Amino acid sequence: MSRNAIAYFKYPFVLFFVLVSSVLMAQQYDITVAKDGSGDFTTIQEAFNSIPDFRKSVTQIYLKPGKYKEKLTLPSTKTNVHLVGKDPSETIVTYDDYASKENKFGEEMGTTGSSSFFVFGDGFLARNITFENSSGPVGQAVAVRVDGDKVIFENCRFLGYQDTLYPHGKSSRQYYKNCYIEGTTDFIFGWSTAVFDECEIYSKDGGSYITAASTEKETLHGFVFIKCKLTGDAPEKSVYLGRPWRDYAQTVFISCEMGAHIKPEGWHNWGKPSAEENCFYAEFRSYGPGAAPDDRVMWSWQLTPDIGKAYTVANVLGGEDNWNPTAFTSE
Repeated sequence: MSRNAIAYFKYPFVLFFVLVSSVLMAQQYDITVAKDGSGDFTTIQEAFNSIPDFRKSVTQIYLKPGKYKEKLTLPSTKTNVHLVGKDPSETIVTYDDYASKENKFGEEMGTTGSSSFFVFGDGFLARNITFENSSGPVGQAVAVRVDGDKVIFENCRFLGYQDTLYPHGKSSRQYYKNCYIEGTTDFIFGWSTAVFDECEIYSKDGGSYITAASTEKETLHGFVFIKCKLTGDAPEKSVYLGRPWRDYAQTVFISCEMGAHIKPEGWHNWGKPSAEENCFYAEFRSYGPGAAPDDRVMWSWQLTPDIGKAYTVANVLGGEDNWNPTAFTSE
């Protein structure tokens, strides 16, 4: 008789707890993905493909611990999908394409083609998962590209080097809560409106820019960082907060702790004087060794309290439909 069997015989409540936990998990999730074959599918893509198109109700997918090497696409027809893991350190979604890598036709994949995970579906939520591009320091290599609207990542990790996270959709609203995002250069870049709430933004040695927003002229907000912590192993005073991929780039830091790796001037114009007149780069109550309000470039802004306090999740992401992403998070 096995040790577990003996434990169940001696302590019936142990067996009861295991059975009840299994029943509750089955009730909570619609689909289970497990590499060991103990779930409904062994791959995440199979689970995505099985969901009816344009489902209005939420589809809950439980992703069991494991390393899933898949190049994933969540199509725009797969709406309101929630992908939930147990622990981001144990549940990893990864792939290793990069921009200069050639496809089967001998063509370079490009930045977009390098993406490990394409999120096109509206209402997507991920929790407790690591998303990685494992190709290493080989140029542009995206871990996640997001085009869907009303997308949430909670307690997730985004690992890579250059161009790690790509909030791409021009009409997309995205909320990142308690996430860890690392990279070297432009590792948060794109057109979307995105709020990073209490996240850790880690600049790896060898990099020089955190953000590269390409906000549209008519878009109210670009990237907003609220109570985030900027850390890293990059040398002291070596990293810019951002540079404008497009002239109307918007990036704002609200009450963020900035490490010593942040350059005193803060922002770079990417060699485009026109961007200095049109972009909006601002801070409110930055603190830490990298906070240097008196040394920032003259074309950036230090916000007044009335404006700074207006940068809330609701004000930035609410929109005409009053979307409240915090209603979907666990905190």
